[in-house]
Amino acid sequence: MKKLFLFSFLFILFVALAPTAQSQRYSQHEIDNFFGDRGEIYFKCMIHNRQDIHILTRVISIDNVKGLELYAYANRKEFDAFLTYGFDYTILPHPGTLLSEAELNPFGYKGSLQPATTWNFYPTYDQYVAYMVGFTTTYPTLCKLDTVGTSMQGRLILALKISRNPAIDEAEPEVLYTSSIHGDETTGYVLMLHLIDYLLSNYGTDAAVTNMLNTTAIFINPLANPDGTYHGGNGSVSGAVRYNANGVDVNRNFPDPKVGPHPDGNAWQVETQAWMAYAAANHFNMSANFHGGSEVFNYPWDTWAKLNADDDWWQFVGREWADTVHKYGPAGYFTDEINGITNGYAWYEVNGGRQDYMNYFHNCREVTVELSYDKLMLATLLPSYWNYNFHTFLNYITESHYGFNGIVTDTVTDQPLAAKVFIALHDKDFTEVYSSLPTGFYARPIAQGNYNVTFSAPGYFSKTITNVVSTKWATTILNVQLRPLTYGMQDKVVTSLLVYPNPSDGKFKLILPEYPANPSSCSVQVINTLGSVVYTAEINPEPGNTVVNISIPDLQTGLYFLKFNSGYRIYLDKLIIKR
Repeated sequence: MKKLFLFSFLFILFVALAPTAQSQRYSQHEIDNFFGDRGEIYFKCMIHNRQDIHILTRVISIDNVKGLELYAYANRKEFDAFLTYGFDYTILPHPGTLLSEAELNPFGYKGSLQPATTWNFYPTYDQYVAYMVGFTTTYPTLCKLDTVGTSMQGRLILALKISRNPAIDEAEPEVLYTSSIHGDETTGYVLMLHLIDYLLSNYGTDAAVTNMLNTTAIFINPLANPDGTYHGGNGSVSGAVRYNANGVDVNRNFPDPKVGPHPDGNAWQVETQAWMAYAAANHFNMSANFHGGSEVFNYPWDTWAKLNADDDWWQFVGREWADTVHKYGPAGYFTDEINGITNGYAWYEVNGGRQDYMNYFHNCREVTVELSYDKLMLATLLPSYWNYNFHTFLNYITESHYGFNGIVTDTVTDQPLAAKVFIALHDKDFTEVYSSLPTGFYARPIAQGNYNVTFSAPGYFSKTITNVVSTKWATTILNVQLRPLTYGMQDKVVTSLLVYPNPSDGKFKLILPEYPANPSSCSVQVINTLGSVVYTAEINPEPGNTVVNISIPDLQTGLYFLKFNSGYRIYLDKLIIKR
């Protein structure tokens, strides 16, 4: 510890005495030493005005902006590009190197799974995996372990689904909590393990927790970037870095509503691809992505100056989050920006963040929450930060039920439908929501007010329900049935059809449940989420053959609905295009 303190003191003294001219501050050799084997550096610079943020966010990974002081990370390529702009800068000690092993694991809890309920230490990677598996062993009827994917170095990206019936998709909101997509921001990592333990161990004894698990599917991913967190080796979080093993900030690597598919100029990383596939496979209504380095509730949008259609709802929920933390936390905690909340773009622009990706491309309500100034905090403080935050963790999950929700079904068959739920003169930029199969359930969190809501689905007459009332802290149940366009002409609409592979790149097989009664009148349509037909074709299967090859090379990445008319029945299914 004394050696670490001496090193930190000398480093700070070196920075303080360094010349002010950027070109003279650090030699190429010194910069190489700062990078070391981490592949990234942490630094700050003074910008001239807010417009500089718009320029630099496309060059480096901005971490914080305080007035005109900007903090950022960069790999070697990004830093070389940054240098061409001529900003004065100061290289800072990397946050993942500031604590000793004794401060990260003061009680020596290595090689064991005890004590599981204290959570005042950072587990080794193997301990982490054992904990996640152990939850399913101890509570097999309450949780199910999903492998979201694997990292660049083969570590597991895990998520635990917690619910009364985790193996079944039920008509209930789905809420996702995920942490540490930046590997050196680890407060949320341990707090999410603590939350899993709290929910599971209190089911059946705590009425609020029991009701929550009975009515909600809660997905918790404590560690989204295991390669970054365990950059120094599986035995310790010491040496954690922000980027993944490929030197890419995963939270700048997602498709962006404004900039496009590859806003950072990098190919989608395996971690990014895993999260994109997991989002497509589930139907998350609300989500929170936990970070560190500041203390604020950062709501969408990050990439645009324009406000989200639900900006008033976001401010209401953000204010509740911050006020709850203020109630249970110490004075001065969680007060950044506007006393603990901020619009993302108003703080600083981010392109390629997962928050905007989930909101825009998956019609989710995801927020970014910065839990602590310390990215890698003293392990002994973790229980205190749990006490500051766990009430608001629970409140945000409960918020997923408020507004209005219900089930959309077919008037003829009473079968669930995948339908669009759109509020005219309100929704924009894909803030509408969708009911999902197999339940037909949808959830629409929204600010208090009266709304005219239109329900629509391919092959059905739309229906508008007027004066739908939303009251804060209350749920309005709105179940809706849609009438088929072919009602009275065909006897049945079936919402099952096998498309393989799905997701696909535009080439797939249509596996028909039956050989068409009238092959010459068969047709297939592909309909986008706006209800527009983007592809149509007549098909004529060979006698007895129920497999049809389809190729649509010009479809863009996204979610579509596929409609097959056999001349006797209409079959509907989802189609996911991923390129």
